[in-house]
Amino acid sequence: MLAILVAAVSRNVYVALGLGLVASETLILGGNPVMGSLMSAERSVRVMTDAGNARVLVFCLLIGALIVFMRESGGVDATVGLLDRKGLTSTPRRAGLAPAIAGTLVFVETNVSLLSAGVLGRRLFDTHGLSRERLAYVIDSTSAPVSALILLNGWGAYVLTLVQPYYGAESLGVVAGTVGWNAYALLTVLGVYVTVITNRSFGPMRTADIEARPGTEALETVDHLPPGRAIHMWLPLLVMVAGSVGFMAWTGKGNMLAGNGSLSILWGVCVAIVVAAVMLRLGKVFTGAEIQERFFRGIGEMVAPVTVLLLAIAFGSSLKTLGTGTYMAGLVSDYIPTALVPMTVFIVAGVTAFMTGTSWGTFGIMVPIAMPVAQVVGFPPELMLAAVIGGGVFGDHCSPISDTTVIASLAAGCDHVRHVATQLPYALAAGAGAALIYLAAGLALA
Repeated sequence: MLAILVAAVSRNVYVALGLGLVASETLILGGNPVMGSLMSAERSVRVMTDAGNARVLVFCLLIGALIVFMRESGGVDATVGLLDRKGLTSTPRRAGLAPAIAGTLVFVETNVSLLSAGVLGRRLFDTHGLSRERLAYVIDSTSAPVSALILLNGWGAYVLTLVQPYYGAESLGVVAGTVGWNAYALLTVLGVYVTVITNRSFGPMRTADIEARPGTEALETVDHLPPGRAIHMWLPLLVMVAGSVGFMAWTGKGNMLAGNGSLSILWGVCVAIVVAAVMLRLGKVFTGAEIQERFFRGIGEMVAPVTVLLLAIAFGSSLKTLGTGTYMAGLVSDYIPTALVPMTVFIVAGVTAFMTGTSWGTFGIMVPIAMPVAQVVGFPPELMLAAVIGGGVFGDHCSPISDTTVIASLAAGCDHVRHVATQLPYALAAGAGAALIYLAAGLALA
């Protein structure tokens, strides 16, 4: 609560996460704030001792270099110009559809989806006077919900392992059956496309859109760009996405669901950077020294947002040790009326993800509760599992301490706190709709 309140009041996510981490470590150590402060630094270091976390952090740093290569080679402007000439992004509505479609189609890994759609959308949104906050909302509200619906990715593999102890050979059918019941994900994706097609917004998002209209200063300007070629953007992006998919299949020995997501996206971006650098050198766009300078400058541009990501992961780890998620899950008790169980599971999963900043962590906490409850009350396990998955994504979308919202802000190039504030009304609207659907389902099945 401290982290969330400080983030809302000060709009400084570094201070908010730092104070929240210190508070959590202080509670773990029995109320010693001095040791809590010291152990906060140690907790942050331990984040990087986990290979998966370290790969994601390095990936986010390297993507900065790739973005600078594509941007300063003129590739982004050339791609935007090409899409406009083809009539594919000639209006704000069509420009808004491009990252939405990209975020929908690249469902194999959420970070790849966020960053590829974000890079594609930045200049498109700037050109058509659409806010970066809207771009962050579009990519954030397509990547995770679509991944939670299609499940031919790490999400599906992870959830499957959580369900198997309860349903054995039937587990795959249970996981696949969540699609129709995942009300939050379906409503959220629908909301994105309605927003893009109607080109209308409300709440803080409307204010951000007004500020971004033509005549205002763009968030990203680059002077003296060389004459660009679209291939300098789309080929590295294609290599990153295709490489990540290929490496997931390879590390999974032919099964993408069993692949190593963090390792695959790291290798994918490394290959993309090499391809981009070779093209720029052979095409005499930049000298070797200029490529090196831009490589390190791109990494430098990502240090601040990656610091937020590091703090968010450390905070989530600390909250897990503290037992915050387990406490929140305990709110689902045997005394709740049967008809309210699906809605309650959705809400508690949402609150847990909001408080801990992790949807996957929420799944780990809530699935072992929801599956036995489904067996006891006789509700379809697909319904209960969908409530957990949808609730986890819902809480993640609302949380200023979520690593996914941090990466969405990074990919769109907008302020993190503003992204959370502008996306919140949309997430709450979809969450309210989903809660009502789960209430109706509970009443019908009770």
